[in-house]
Amino acid sequence: MGSDAVRLPDARGKEMQRSRLSLKWLEVFQLAARSGSVQAVASETGLSVSTVSHHLQRLDDRLGVSLLDHNRRPMVLTPAGNVFLRYVEEALSLIRKAEIEAVSGNMIEARSLRLGLLDDFDSEVAPELARTLAAGMQNCEFTHYTRTSHDILRLLRNRQIDVGVAARPMDDVTDLVEYPLLRDPFVLVTPASHGLSPEDYLAGKSALPFIRYSRTQVIGRQIEAQLRRLRIALPNRFEMESNQSIIGMVADGSGWAITTPMSYLRARRFHTQTDLHRFPGKSFARYVSLFTTDEYAQSVAQMIASTLRRLIQLRSIEPALEQIAWLDDNFFLVPERSGFNSES
Repeated sequence: MGSDAVRLPDARGKEMQRSRLSLKWLEVFQLAARSGSVQAVASETGLSVSTVSHHLQRLDDRLGVSLLDHNRRPMVLTPAGNVFLRYVEEALSLIRKAEIEAVSGNMIEARSLRLGLLDDFDSEVAPELARTLAAGMQNCEFTHYTRTSHDILRLLRNRQIDVGVAARPMDDVTDLVEYPLLRDPFVLVTPASHGLSPEDYLAGKSALPFIRYSRTQVIGRQIEAQLRRLRIALPNRFEMESNQSIIGMVADGSGWAITTPMSYLRARRFHTQTDLHRFPGKSFARYVSLFTTDEYAQSVAQMIASTLRRLIQLRSIEPALEQIAWLDDNFFLVPERSGFNSES
């Protein structure tokens, strides 16, 4: 879209007028509406503050209305701005979707892929996934991030990555397109041959402290929610973000933890010093999915999800079941078109 009016003939030979609104103006307006700050838009786009202000002013002038109240801090939308933003977001979403489909719709011709992968997949699944995608998308430029689930979902919502593999959070994800992958059940990990039953640990009968995952993480929040449902209150002495540190502390006899098979598999060097147990009572699990936005080429997302399912089965599920047979009815690929049942 350019800033000058252009008349084009339609199919019946009549003239139709192309929009006189610059695409750049609309993009800057959308960012300003979200952030409420010209400075924030300038930082995100790399434009100067004066250029951002100029684009917003030109848009107001062309429409003949004020879209943002610049006297408020942060800026807020005017009534006209609220109406206009709804249409702008829909239009920009369609434009971005068309652009992505054009460059990525054909997997062989895909030009770029920014992929965020849950850190639990980093050692066994990620290397082979990268090789497989590179072989199938030979013209593609890859950017690969290893992050925790909440970071991956944030990057997706900020449009900083195209596809992300993460644990499904407890809050709403209807703004993202989801491809279910894995049911990863919660289990107890304790020092080897410590003698107590899992029920004893949950009842607080062990002298060893409970080592928590950070409650800023999806896995930590899910564990805490289940403990609350069961009315289990455990003292808070250790709370950590690092899975390896948690399993390492259990291995040297400094505590016990609630984890998942995928997380436990990452800490192979501690397996001889630890024991894994079913979670007492009703099983509960985290679900791992591939997420993307509705703007991204779904043919590419589906191909990545299909590849991941094969690799997870081969590199994670089958080795785990060989080592821990009792996981068989709890640790599995979720049917591709399955919804998620609520577990408590």
